Amino acid sequence: MLSPRNVWLFIGAILGGFAAAAGSFGMHGLKAYLAADGSLSDEDMHISDLWRQGSRYQMYHALALMVVGLLAARRSSRSLHLAAWAMTVGTLIFSGGLYAFVLTGQRWLGAVVPIGGVLMIVGWIMLAAAAYMDGSSAKGNPP
Repeated sequence: MLSPRNVWLFIGAILGGFAAAAGSFGMHGLKAYLAADGSLSDEDMHISDLWRQGSRYQMYHALALMVVGLLAARRSSRSLHLAAWAMTVGTLIFSGGLYAFVLTGQRWLGAVVPIGGVLMIVGWIMLAAAAYMDGSSAKGNPP
């Protein structure tokens, strides 16, 4: 059973596993998906770069969620949980939007991706706020 103390570690691990799978598909399967004849056009290369960007940012934020999970297990705070939620939802929107755009070609998905990016930035800001508040509340307490 998943305890509330481990939820962000769990979500980070799941996102990390899917990022590894997406990266692998991007390296090995996407070329066949994009170009049946095996040659990639400039547009195909751009699409492939978008896929890699999605998997890269997904992995970065999966690792960040693992850190948040470790910090929350030590000393939970509202800021840490807000950071984790923002990073999780932001990653799903940003990376998921890029993956969906690449696979479907639906250009409107490109308008959704920046929302995920903003949420990821908010997550990092909340993580910084959690670190700042933890440090300020621990003044006078030796490590």
